[in-house]
Amino acid sequence: MSKKPLILVTNDDGINAPGIRTLIQVMKTIGDIIVVAPDSPQSGMGHAITLDSTLYAEEVNINSESHKEYSCSGTPADCVKLAIRELLPRKPDLCVSGINHGSNSSINVIYSGTMSAAIEAGIEGIPAIGFSLLDYSWNANFEASKSFVKTITKNVLKEGIPNGVVLNVNIPNVSEKDIKGIKICRQAKANWVEEFDKRKTPQGKDYYWLTGKFVNLDGGEDTDEWALENNHVSIVPVQFDITAHHFIKTLNTWKLND
Repeated sequence: MSKKPLILVTNDDGINAPGIRTLIQVMKTIGDIIVVAPDSPQSGMGHAITLDSTLYAEEVNINSESHKEYSCSGTPADCVKLAIRELLPRKPDLCVSGINHGSNSSINVIYSGTMSAAIEAGIEGIPAIGFSLLDYSWNANFEASKSFVKTITKNVLKEGIPNGVVLNVNIPNVSEKDIKGIKICRQAKANWVEEFDKRKTPQGKDYYWLTGKFVNLDGGEDTDEWALENNHVSIVPVQFDITAHHFIKTLNTWKLND
């Protein structure tokens, strides 16, 4: 029986995306892997799950003679749920998600299918990491990411992560020699200033395209945005307990039961 860790590999860009192919290459050097990933791109799906339609998972062979891969009709969170409950021989020692084509820093973590897959694993008590490269191109070059993905993964397996915490890792889109190192960060206070491009169909019906620009409102040098702008790999520990603990004391002063 293999003493290697069992690693679940998933993503949100789809099972054929170059990012997950790179992640698979790296994980195969660390442990035994099983891939369960969406059959089509699921970017921006957040933590959506399939409730009112049929969910499919088909075993596929994409240069995967040494491991099993499943293409799933659902969301990234669905992939993790189905993997744990139905497809894996046992609970995995680690879940890695990505490598995402594009940033998941700061507020993007809220919308990210990549990070939602990692968070779903964390909910199940599985150490999990979401990896993203700051290049949205399908033909992005992930070569510089490999050594950092490997280093971070090995440290997680060795040191562990507290229950309720997962790691959000973002990698700048520069050559490996230009990356200054890995920086532990907090999530920057930033957001999208959004607009809708309103258009009409030939039949005169209104439709909309979401547009906008990303605005960093945080001047701190301890944030993921600062790290990435200065060519560091950023690691932000995130948690799925979103309780505003600091506001509980104030809420208890309200006269809610009078």
